[in-house]
Amino acid sequence: MGQLRAAVASLRPRQWVKNLFVFAAVTFSQNLFTPLIWPALGAFATFCALSGAIYVFNDVADVEKDRLHPNKRYRPIARGALSIPAALTLGVVLLVGSLVAAFALSLPFGLVAAAYAALLTAYSVWLKHVVILDVLTVAAGFVLRAVAGAVAVNVPISHWLLVCTTLLALFLALSKRRHELTLLGDGAVGHRRILEEYSPYLLDQMIAVVTASTLVAYTLYTTDAETAARLGTTRLGLTIPFVLYGIFRYLYLVHQKRGGGSPSTMLVTDRPLLACVALWALSVAVILYFPPG
Repeated sequence: MGQLRAAVASLRPRQWVKNLFVFAAVTFSQNLFTPLIWPALGAFATFCALSGAIYVFNDVADVEKDRLHPNKRYRPIARGALSIPAALTLGVVLLVGSLVAAFALSLPFGLVAAAYAALLTAYSVWLKHVVILDVLTVAAGFVLRAVAGAVAVNVPISHWLLVCTTLLALFLALSKRRHELTLLGDGAVGHRRILEEYSPYLLDQMIAVVTASTLVAYTLYTTDAETAARLGTTRLGLTIPFVLYGIFRYLYLVHQKRGGGSPSTMLVTDRPLLACVALWALSVAVILYFPPG
């Protein structure tokens, strides 16, 4: 049972919250309560397995550095609860199984899933050591999740979906870099060499640009006449206050509470942030699926 718990923990189930981006297309195409929800759920499960495999490979590659990290040293592979041969076997089985399942769902979805696996593998091996490209690669992973959700249910990919997802993912990735830099202090470079290329000031400038861009993009999307015509409602702009509060709350946690290391953990542990996201999702559902009258 100890090995099983360690294996499950290595897949980082809390991080699977990120895979909810798969449901963006089916939700905003107003197909959430149609039979298209089933391929969307299949896509979500596939990406949970696929991302789990990538996490395992990444932990194996970084095992020595993780053992020096104040938080990551408690991961199963770093503390020796799951052996490296067992971890590699688990990763290979999940990677192959998830890609087979992806192509079984549809060829386009399989190709996007394969692109995601290739991109995140390249990130683990090389791209995470290249300044700026490291955070852009993380953002691209979120975008591929959203694209995968669209091709899985065979609906058009909105340019707004791509823009908003990219900006939000950059916001989260840059905040995570800032958290790592401030948490590790003088030992940051020894744990992750790329952190030498960043400074809190530089990251704060980038975060400021991305924060403003995210808010503007979401505001334009929700108030756009084309969006209103396609969705049949002009009320989506009512969700803007939730986005404002959510981003400001996240910035507060990053700057005042030294958070941001794990967006998924912050989402499930910070009650105001969780309530905000839940209210945003509920308001979107009501506006799109239960219009007045």
